[in-house]
Amino acid sequence: MDINLLTVSSTVTAIQERQISATTLAERFYEKIEAENAKTNAYLTLAKDRAMMQAQRIDRIADKGDRLPVLGGVPIAIKDVMSTQGVRTTAGSKILENYVPAYDCTAVERLERAGAVILGKTNCDEFAMGSSNENSAYGPVRNPRDPERVPGGSSGGSAACVAAGTAVVALGSDTGGSIRQPAAFCGVVGLMPTYGRVSRYGLIAFASSLDHIGPLTKSVKDAAILLEQIAGRDPLDSTTADVPVSDFVSEIEKPVKGLRIGVPKEYFGEGLDSEVRKEVENGIQLLVKAGCEAVPVSLPHTAYAIPTYYVVATAEASSNLARYDGVRYGHRSKAAHTLSEMYRRSRDEGFRAEVKRRIMLGTYALSAGYYDAYYLKAQKVRTLLALDFERVFEKVDAVVTPTTPTPAFKLGEKTEDPLAMYLADIYTVTADLTGIPGVSVPCGKSASGLPIGLQILGKHFDEGTILRLGHALEHAQAA
Repeated sequence: MDINLLTVSSTVTAIQERQISATTLAERFYEKIEAENAKTNAYLTLAKDRAMMQAQRIDRIADKGDRLPVLGGVPIAIKDVMSTQGVRTTAGSKILENYVPAYDCTAVERLERAGAVILGKTNCDEFAMGSSNENSAYGPVRNPRDPERVPGGSSGGSAACVAAGTAVVALGSDTGGSIRQPAAFCGVVGLMPTYGRVSRYGLIAFASSLDHIGPLTKSVKDAAILLEQIAGRDPLDSTTADVPVSDFVSEIEKPVKGLRIGVPKEYFGEGLDSEVRKEVENGIQLLVKAGCEAVPVSLPHTAYAIPTYYVVATAEASSNLARYDGVRYGHRSKAAHTLSEMYRRSRDEGFRAEVKRRIMLGTYALSAGYYDAYYLKAQKVRTLLALDFERVFEKVDAVVTPTTPTPAFKLGEKTEDPLAMYLADIYTVTADLTGIPGVSVPCGKSASGLPIGLQILGKHFDEGTILRLGHALEHAQAA
């Protein structure tokens, strides 16, 4: 059995039919992790005891001949910003280097209840702040497609695990593109659900009004399967929506003929790499051949998305990260002699440069005299961006764009230029700001063999349509 080719369905079938046991499969994945992780640095912490206990439980069910749960025995990796009971959770930071949660993130708990085997926690930009996975306190993740290039951030570790075959599927989090952008760079599928579709309980907060949890997978079908398991109202998270969870797996099989896809001119202008443009336009034509109608549309406030995002996100980060003060949990400086010195030294020693930069930006935007000029104005522009999408979705069923302006860039290429790094998210931040769902699907490769992603954005709580279009694109490319 080639574990690199396993999908959710094929894994469950193999275990159900006793072609392999869940424990043997987990052991094989740990062997591969041991061989590969030195190359990618994708895993930070392994959860072998927990994984083997779950695998043994799945084997007992299979041995009795009972039907396995939906994810029975499927090895999965979890981004290290999601709490896992008894398993170290660092958020890619030194300040939480030794933090072991006493509870599970709701999404993790639901996956395990569905039979998933949690292999471990994946490397990420510190507190999910980054577009390249070079901001982790534990070293950068390398792209399995080209080790000299970044895997994307901040869910680069999760994307790298799926691309390298050291997990069948993974969970990531998306605040400004942090699922979809790494998916595009690593050549996998990355789904960001509608804000409120998936509980954020147990997710270490970056920007609370922007954070989403979602899957990274080898196929759109696997993304649909995982979404069904983690979605739905959670009484532990008041921001989750009381909206029924659809049968997404059935929805992706529906024909796409007659669907209208919007192609916004603002996403195909200056700064878009010519190879990315070519492959995305080819992907759009494949959808047209499958029966879709491409409709030119405009999202006029797109140019203001990046500055709006970095005001809103940094302001919320400044507030959320105030809790890391050396008092309750996390790193406490041993060099401090007074309370104020303990606060100052603990945060200085525990946070790295990018997190400090964003805390300072956010604190400035929220400070007296600047709140109206920056934060309030950003929230007004955020509303204008939402209205842009509302008007467009009156005419079309989905919007199709590039996921990223370029293929994966080289390690170190943009670390000295934060603005250039921030622009890597230029096509993804609008969905986070407006709360709509988006999925990145591989749509080709550059001349040097680097993956390129096509992004499909949909109406609120209409993940079924964007997954259906992504599934149709996969089939059209395979034909």
